[in-house]
Amino acid sequence: MPKQKTHRGAAKRFKLTAKGKVKRRHSMMNHMQTKKAQGRKRKLRKQTDVVGGFAKAIKEMIR
Repeated sequence: MPKQKTHRGAAKRFKLTAKGKVKRRHSMMNHMQTKKAQGRKRKLRKQTDVVGGFAKAIKEMIR
């Protein structure tokens, strides 16, 4: 059976940490930022973990 190819769209959007967690960016940071509070935008800049079974699916896509 052939190897599974990397899903290039997922590989550009998600990264694996050293411990194997999946990191992702927050949404809502592309446009219309004048109406968003400064603290909200500051929190959205940071990356967060993907949780649950969705993380397992992403790991299979990007390996």
